Amino acid sequence: QVQLVESGGGLEQAGESLRLSCTASGSISSLNAMGWYRQAPGKQRELVATLTSEGTTNYADSVKGRFTISRDNAKNTVYLQMNSLKPEDTAVYYCYYRRIAWGGILAGQGYWGQGTQVTVSS
Repeated sequence: QVQLVESGGGLEQAGESLRLSCTASGSISSLNAMGWYRQAPGKQRELVATLTSEGTTNYADSVKGRFTISRDNAKNTVYLQMNSLKPEDTAVYYCYYRRIAWGGILAGQGYWGQGTQVTVSS
């Protein structure tokens, strides 16, 4: 019911910046959480940052102070501004969406984008 399309991935050198975008379409609830996860080869998928429609953010400790998540509700788009990139940021980045139900509880099926590759060279 919800489709997510990421863009903005690519190859950058350490210390440079990159901006990811994700646009959602389909049956979108006005109350939701969107964000980014990443997965490197041989590692578990991990949370990078999330942002609810009410403005609540959550960042992984490894990206605090370097990455900034934002969203444009009118465009159903979430962004991830990545500054001071490090080689360890190299991974496939996945956009995520999940509806928020009564009481602020994440509910219903979660949705994932296809992923976009981010490679940071030293």
